[in-house]
Amino acid sequence: MRNWFLQLDPIRQAFYAGLFTWGVTALGAGLVLFANRVNQKLLDAMLGFAGGVMTAASFWSLLAPAIEISEQRAGLVWFPALVGFVLGGLCIWVLDQVLPHLHPDLPLAQAEGPKTAWRRSVLLVSAITLHNIPEGLAVGVAFGGVGQGVSSATVTAAIALALGIGLQNFPEGIAVAMPLRGEGVSRLKCFWFGQLSAAVEPVAAVVGAAAVVYAAPLLPYGLAFAAGAMIFVVVEELIPASQRAGNTDLATFWFMAGFAVMMTLDVALG
Repeated sequence: MRNWFLQLDPIRQAFYAGLFTWGVTALGAGLVLFANRVNQKLLDAMLGFAGGVMTAASFWSLLAPAIEISEQRAGLVWFPALVGFVLGGLCIWVLDQVLPHLHPDLPLAQAEGPKTAWRRSVLLVSAITLHNIPEGLAVGVAFGGVGQGVSSATVTAAIALALGIGLQNFPEGIAVAMPLRGEGVSRLKCFWFGQLSAAVEPVAAVVGAAAVVYAAPLLPYGLAFAAGAMIFVVVEELIPASQRAGNTDLATFWFMAGFAVMMTLDVALG
């Protein structure tokens, strides 16, 4: 199985990795088939863990390779990483402004973006889908960067990133499905909306991989772009959500645990 995967081109590798991260989201959403709610402390711990994973991945899997690539090319070493990072955060901010969405732990009255008649379920899926785009892009550019002659851009490192993204996707599926179940939505519909929020990841992964495969000069910008988008999501959504119920220390310790796990995965496997 491993040899089969290694023989694929980077775009197909990115697609299958995106399917994996989507599948882990579905696993999280699948808990709603067996339970009506998840303990708030457990959910906050998982959200903190997810934030730590994404923060570590942003540096070791994305920004560090972007800087290394720039060092091998002419021009200002820091420029591609800086530009890509800022543009990634700005892109998610713009999408936040123009796309109606609702963070899972907030009442309908606090939906963000333009006013809309969308139902709560659609707004929840919209919010998580928005935040899954940079995750898919990150996986895609990581696989697309393989073969560019950069020591840190390897298939193993890209797989480590996909594993890390998959780990943090589990609570995202829960965060969509469980609130809907609490409002009386059927279990199957809750599961459907929960997994649907990550359906964009395989698509985003293919787009990210194709962009850097067919336009190699974009690789450091693409890596940094994904990092900036992910950091924006962590600071704007995951950290506040993990601490809103008052479990500040718990969420912080699990953030550190997630950071440590992703750092270890990337260094050990990359």
